[in-house]
Amino acid sequence: MTGTHAAASPEQAATAAGEYACARAWAALTAAHTRISGQLSSALARACDLSVNDFEILLRLDHAPAPGLRLTELNAAIPLTQPSLSRAVARLGQRGWLSRAGVADDRRGVLITITPAGRDVLRSAVPVHAQTIRESLLDPLTPREQDLLARALSRVAGP
Repeated sequence: MTGTHAAASPEQAATAAGEYACARAWAALTAAHTRISGQLSSALARACDLSVNDFEILLRLDHAPAPGLRLTELNAAIPLTQPSLSRAVARLGQRGWLSRAGVADDRRGVLITITPAGRDVLRSAVPVHAQTIRESLLDPLTPREQDLLARALSRVAGP
């Protein structure tokens, strides 16, 4: 069969179509994420001098129970390497938006909490975040599509 290809069976054609659909779905998801992340990054930097990761750190700490979170707990929610997260926390601490304190029963443990100044900057960033997400992600969709998107992504994200 040099130079020719055997016709694909219906099963092979269905498998190829399914694989192509997977690739298209992944490409659409990553393209949307890249575009929206870029818009969000620009909006937060311009309005609040925050990166997306800074915003996520402040948001997670704002909702953390007292007395705060350990770096490892924060690392589970923020998509950064441990060294990058440590640098971001240190930078936010230098700006007065986070505080760090030792853990009484663990000499190596450090608890991170958001400060009142950190809450102030987060309060100014939340509307910027919401407007950007609304304009970039939600407004192009119908209310039914918005609901479907939220339900589908929640299911994919898991518990």
